[in-house]
Amino acid sequence: MKDIQHTRFRVGGMDCASCAAKIDRAVRRLPDVEDVSVSVSGGTMSVRYSGDDTFAAIQKQVSRLGYPVTPVIDGPNRIVADHDEAGFCRGDSSRVKDCGSIHVHSHVQAHESSGGPWWKSDKGGLTIFSGVALLLAYGLGQLLPEIGSVAFVIAMFVGLVPIARRAFAAAQAGTPFSIEMLMTIAALGAVFINAAEEAAAVVFLFLVGELLEGVAAGQARASIKALGALIPETAQLEVGGQVRVVPAETLELGQIVIIRPGDRIAADGIVLSGESDIDEASVTGESTPVQKGIGDVVFAGTVNGAGVLRSRVTATARDNTIARIIRLVEEAQESKAPTERFIDRFSRYYTPGVVAVAALVAIIPPLFVGAAWGEWVYRGLAVLLIGCPCALVISTPAAIAASLSAGARRGLLMKGGAVLEGFGKLTAIAFDKTGTLTEGRPRVTDILVLGELPETEVVRLAAALEAGSSHPLALAILAHAEGIVLPPAEKARALGGKGVTGTIEGREVLLSSLRAISVPLSDEALAVIARLNDEGKTVSVLAVDGAVAGAIAMRDEPRADAIAGLLALKESGLRTLMLTGDNRRTAQAIGDMLGIEVRAELMPEDKQRIVNELQREGLIVGKVGDGINDAPALAAADIGIAMGGGTDIALETADAAVLHGRVSDVSKMIVLSKRMMRNIFQNIAIALGLKALFLVTTVLGVTGLWPAILADTGATVLVTLNALRLLRQPV
Repeated sequence: MKDIQHTRFRVGGMDCASCAAKIDRAVRRLPDVEDVSVSVSGGTMSVRYSGDDTFAAIQKQVSRLGYPVTPVIDGPNRIVADHDEAGFCRGDSSRVKDCGSIHVHSHVQAHESSGGPWWKSDKGGLTIFSGVALLLAYGLGQLLPEIGSVAFVIAMFVGLVPIARRAFAAAQAGTPFSIEMLMTIAALGAVFINAAEEAAAVVFLFLVGELLEGVAAGQARASIKALGALIPETAQLEVGGQVRVVPAETLELGQIVIIRPGDRIAADGIVLSGESDIDEASVTGESTPVQKGIGDVVFAGTVNGAGVLRSRVTATARDNTIARIIRLVEEAQESKAPTERFIDRFSRYYTPGVVAVAALVAIIPPLFVGAAWGEWVYRGLAVLLIGCPCALVISTPAAIAASLSAGARRGLLMKGGAVLEGFGKLTAIAFDKTGTLTEGRPRVTDILVLGELPETEVVRLAAALEAGSSHPLALAILAHAEGIVLPPAEKARALGGKGVTGTIEGREVLLSSLRAISVPLSDEALAVIARLNDEGKTVSVLAVDGAVAGAIAMRDEPRADAIAGLLALKESGLRTLMLTGDNRRTAQAIGDMLGIEVRAELMPEDKQRIVNELQREGLIVGKVGDGINDAPALAAADIGIAMGGGTDIALETADAAVLHGRVSDVSKMIVLSKRMMRNIFQNIAIALGLKALFLVTTVLGVTGLWPAILADTGATVLVTLNALRLLRQPV
């Protein structure tokens, strides 16, 4: 029986799906490798393999492709390992001496940034060096024209040598026509027909594109690290009646922790004593804090309110809610099959075909019909130039860049052309509720007068009690009372998740929830409050000197354009639905207002599961959200869209972002996508059409080298101008 080992590696410089595909293909070709899983967003690779020598072979194979690779470690000199189904230790046997000492690595650590600013990275340095060489070549060409071509050739080789080295390594590892090989052939072909300037420029632009991909990938990896920052470093552990501070990662099942007011909870648990409001927005998306008491579940990463809680730990650091969210994000991202960039896929057939045609044009006539070698080699070089993919490499991304710029001007940010293209293929959109379809903060909707005090007095006294509080409901009341002079509240204090009380102008004032108030209410008042609750509103009751004076209803209201935005999507034939962690009554009330299908009381894994179910139904799913709780579903969706004002984690995990927070902007992204795709098809037709025309005329001897150059550069100019039209068209 083979001893199956499992090691996780960190891979540097892996910035796109093309990189992942090359690495995956190269490692799978190694003997004794059982399975490979590559995550571009995580910058990691998990490999199952057997044999003591395979570990070193994996590192050597990936390094030859130009990607630094190291095993992920957890603490000093401990390689991440696990056990196979039979209980055997999985990891490099030459490095792991004792299975019992191995710890499963922190998911956060696996995503830590591996470098400093971009200009200090290897790719950054190479790009800067190549750009400087290009500028020097241009300057020398102006001062000394006779050495201009040589200067541009040298400038080209500054950037091309590392690219060519990677191209040939990829060819040896099973990817002969990678994008690096495409660039190498294009650049060398341009030099052969004395277009050194173009060759140097194309190489430099290619390096710039790769560098930008690296910066974007690094930001995505940093966002995963930010998830782990929600877990506090320490916890208050109760042992034998004494409380001591311990590292949160050392907490074990069954231990008792004390959660003080304002603390971020260190571990999932069950409340043993105490009552408090818990802000669960980071996990469930609940728009308002949730009251917790004995027997209720609390989640790691959420924030305790005003009360003190004792909680029994129900999940260790590696299995708590935040850790599960991180794992779900990783799994969703790794489950997406690596898709190669269009030009890389096209080059599998286009590049070898062009090289073959050029060789045939140069060789067949002299060999078989006795034609002049010089003339037909010249024609072959012209065909090679005509077939040079420079126009496609440069001008097709021009349409993408123009579309992305047009979107960015309107607050529509998309992480690359593949994302923008994907918008046009969506058939379903799933929205979060809080902060996405709604404004993300409650506001006062109703003031009830239930006693002798007028409405303004009810607001004034309630706001006076809440002055200085940062609770979302308190902020809603204070915002509604803007412009009213508030009296000071003496002896004001919170009542452990029940409400707040104090003395105002000699009167005892209490503001609390209906279930926490001891003052009796009339049947009529109870009926009105019940109706407001059915509408998804939170109602706080105000009592003055032991008598009910009024009530204030609050709700997180839909965004102003939510109805119109959803209608535009429906008219485009898309299915829309709401996925929220909010309570079912509140969610359904908002859903009825907006006319959208509702799924409520969902945890992050539930949202991801529903997205996967929609995909299995054959739908292409977009997910719109603004919170950490949306991260797994954003990653699992075909397109993840972060709503403006959302958390950094949502913005970085998502594929796109709506900065202005308008629901209608989602439909605008779809319009922009379809317009871009039409432009790209036009560009491809122009570029390939001109090449086909000049290919025929060159083989027939009608046109020569200079017309061939014009065919290539002319196609570039035409498609670039066509792409720039996108900048001027309104969305």
